[in-house]
Amino acid sequence: MAKIYTKTGDEGMTSLVGGKRVRKSCARLEAYGDVDELNSQLGLLLVSVSDETARKCIEECQNTLFSVGAILASEIESGKVSGQTVPDEEIKRLETLIDEWNAILPPWRGFVLPGGIESASRAQVCRTVCRRAERHIHLLAETELVPSEVMQYMNRLSDLLFVMALRENFLAGKEEIIWRKRGQ
Repeated sequence: MAKIYTKTGDEGMTSLVGGKRVRKSCARLEAYGDVDELNSQLGLLLVSVSDETARKCIEECQNTLFSVGAILASEIESGKVSGQTVPDEEIKRLETLIDEWNAILPPWRGFVLPGGIESASRAQVCRTVCRRAERHIHLLAETELVPSEVMQYMNRLSDLLFVMALRENFLAGKEEIIWRKRGQ
């Protein structure tokens, strides 16, 4: 069995797909590090979700996020890429689920505070990590090439996670806590 540690990153450098060495603090690593964190958070969400449709959705999202991470870890400008893509069908799949799940929810009553049952709370944490990843991906795109489908997918995924949180509470019969201004 190969060793897990290589010692090549001990000085704060790492390699992109294609071999280019970069600082571990660079924007590209920040972006795909957030995607990796999101994937781990989705794994935590998965263990608390009992609905099979949501479980399958989470697993598919995890697989797509692995591809997103590979894309972000690639030397896109030099043409040395991972060979991974985010198919348009994946973005459409998220949109379809958002629409289907949103259709069963009660009408919007105001801004929702994260909470409720455990799976809904975990979905909200995933949503916030996804939004951070999305911000870092857009920041990276200001100076380096990032495929537009990566940014589209991350945007839809954060919307899906929000609707998933609402759906989890709804299916459990747990009413959402609505934000209210001070003094109300």
